[in-house]
Amino acid sequence: MASGNMKDIKRRIRSVESTMQITKAMELVASSKLRRAKERVEQARPYFYALQDTVSRVLRENRFSSVYTEQRTVKKSLFVVIAGDRGLAGGYNAGVLKLATAEMANKQVSVLTIGKKAQEYFGKRGYEVLADYPGLAESLTISEIQPITADLLARFRAGEIDEIYLCYTAFVSPMTQEPRVVRLLPAAPTSEDNKGAEKKKHGLVECDPSPETVLNAIIPEYIGGTIYGAVVESYASEQSARRMAMESASDNAGEMIEDLNLSYNRARQAAITQEITEIVAGSGAVGG
Repeated sequence: MASGNMKDIKRRIRSVESTMQITKAMELVASSKLRRAKERVEQARPYFYALQDTVSRVLRENRFSSVYTEQRTVKKSLFVVIAGDRGLAGGYNAGVLKLATAEMANKQVSVLTIGKKAQEYFGKRGYEVLADYPGLAESLTISEIQPITADLLARFRAGEIDEIYLCYTAFVSPMTQEPRVVRLLPAAPTSEDNKGAEKKKHGLVECDPSPETVLNAIIPEYIGGTIYGAVVESYASEQSARRMAMESASDNAGEMIEDLNLSYNRARQAAITQEITEIVAGSGAVGG
């Protein structure tokens, strides 16, 4: 019995060691991708904040009517949801998908998904998925966002959708990722205190030829820049979450191997003790 038990423990130790090799390799890959993703985040943020600041200033300091600012009776909402293309990233995918689903409650919605996990999640649950873009995040460029932006704006101008929301995961730090929802359209001025933007004093904005013309020209860049920034932030968050998940899995595997080695040594000691007992008992019987 002891011998069979020892074989089972050895088999489990080899299995856990093999799993730990995989998790350590995935941790190293995620760490490497995270470094590049952080660089992209740092490069994208100034562009996004500049666009956001410009749009907010035009909206705050001018009164005019535009198709992009018109408040409508909301009949249909569109949610752009960004998730990962792979699992094994802790609660990264679950967090943003849960938030998006909560925001969609009691609304007539369509969904545009970026990332395979978002595509699978909403496709299986019967949501109307207008378009899906799996495998886009790792090598995305700003030019690749333009067709997506053009489609969204065309639907909004045509009245097919009355509001557009963006669901993504903000990269706060390598240890912290925060699911967020922001409304893209209708456009409205944001707080001057907002996320990481430097406080600056500006003079009165003068728009030429008109505030409406300027806004209508800026909005496609603003929406595209915001979606691009959200994809970049989400990708960095995914790699960070995966690195932490794989590090935790490797640590747990190491602890499991220690426990299994202890169990193996106990089983081995029990087998040796049993053999000695049998030898002693046999020797006594022969001597008697």
